[in-house]
Amino acid sequence: MRRIVIAIGLLCSVCQAKAQQTTYKFDFGTGNAAHGYIKVTPETKFDDKTGFGFDQNAEVTAVNRGGNALTGDFITGTKPFYFSIKLPDGNYDVKLLLGDVKGTSATTVRTECRRLMLENIRTKKGEIRWETFTVHVKDSLIRNPAGYVISKVKLKAREFSYRHWDNLLTLEFNDSLPKVCAVEISLNTKATTVFLAGNSTVVDQDREPWAAWGQMFPRFLQPGKVAVANYAESGETMKAFKGERRLEKIWSLAKPGDYLFIEFTHNDQKPGGNHLDAFTTYKQTIKEWIAEAKSRKMIPVLVTSMHRRRFDSTGHIINTLEDYPEAMRQTAKEENVMLIDLNAMSKTLYEAWGVERSTKAFVHYPANTFPGQDKKLEDNTHFSPYGAYELAKCIVSSIQNQKLTLAMSIKGDFKHYDPAMPLPFENFYWPLSPLRNTEKPDGN
Repeated sequence: MRRIVIAIGLLCSVCQAKAQQTTYKFDFGTGNAAHGYIKVTPETKFDDKTGFGFDQNAEVTAVNRGGNALTGDFITGTKPFYFSIKLPDGNYDVKLLLGDVKGTSATTVRTECRRLMLENIRTKKGEIRWETFTVHVKDSLIRNPAGYVISKVKLKAREFSYRHWDNLLTLEFNDSLPKVCAVEISLNTKATTVFLAGNSTVVDQDREPWAAWGQMFPRFLQPGKVAVANYAESGETMKAFKGERRLEKIWSLAKPGDYLFIEFTHNDQKPGGNHLDAFTTYKQTIKEWIAEAKSRKMIPVLVTSMHRRRFDSTGHIINTLEDYPEAMRQTAKEENVMLIDLNAMSKTLYEAWGVERSTKAFVHYPANTFPGQDKKLEDNTHFSPYGAYELAKCIVSSIQNQKLTLAMSIKGDFKHYDPAMPLPFENFYWPLSPLRNTEKPDGN
């Protein structure tokens, strides 16, 4: 039996090496393809054999202005559209050529499960420009240093439909006027990887109207230097995260200098088999993860969990997380590791919004806001894209204020952020992704 397992692992590794390349150059449009580029037309549907193409029933059209092969034509759509590329585990630089030689454009790009990479990129009439981001691609297989498959992450049933466990990089082109001339993809082995371990408040939520800070975080980091690898999942506790081999998957990919952000509490505090006591087993588990990360020369960062939306009669937040945030603060001090006190910042943030306006940051929507939603949504734990975006800015500002080495990789357009003065909801822009779900994520 052992020989069979080894043979299967070897076969999987060999097949992957032969079948999957790590560099692509695509020329979008119906004109002649530029030299060295693969031509992509509206008829280029995803095919497992070619390993690329338009996906998720994308409806696109091509416009050919003539002239330069690379910039003279593009593909666009009146609705968001998807393009997928088969890629092995790793970090990739993605370069997009956006714009129109005879018009304007506006493009928002998300990857995998609505991970925000480029936000409302606008080009003036006649402007063509390159935009770049760095993205993490993963599958559920765990490989040893030689590349042999030795285990697998135990996924939940709902995760089988997620777009971030499938060995595909899926690009979502969104906004009022997306125009894509070209896409270039190349493996990046030098970028620092920021691994995120957490629950539904961190995960890349795959459907509207849900969101979490982890999927907004990449938008604020410089391309080429950093990739965010979000391994969080809804409903997770620290015990479950390790038991399902999600932590093992992170260890298998991590290299010296990478980060491990740890944010758990909401589910760990609940009674049951995965319960951890704040000042004993919870602290001890965190310390075990810190020790393992340090042994791999990674940089552990502890993140206290944000509050639930629960106000008292005076408009102040009620702590429903008990002693867990304090236990994490103590652990950070005892282990001499960085702490991002999102718990404290979220209190300031929620109270700045107040009782009524804070509903905009959470999944609170009246009935019939979305197709098939016959009941109102009132969730005081999980966030709307607006709330997730503001929490991500809290994370980034803490990195910046504490002068963590990672601060040097924050994009230049991120200015000082004060959670007491959040962006007004009316100024937040988020073109909706096509996939919707009115069922609440696991966890509370």
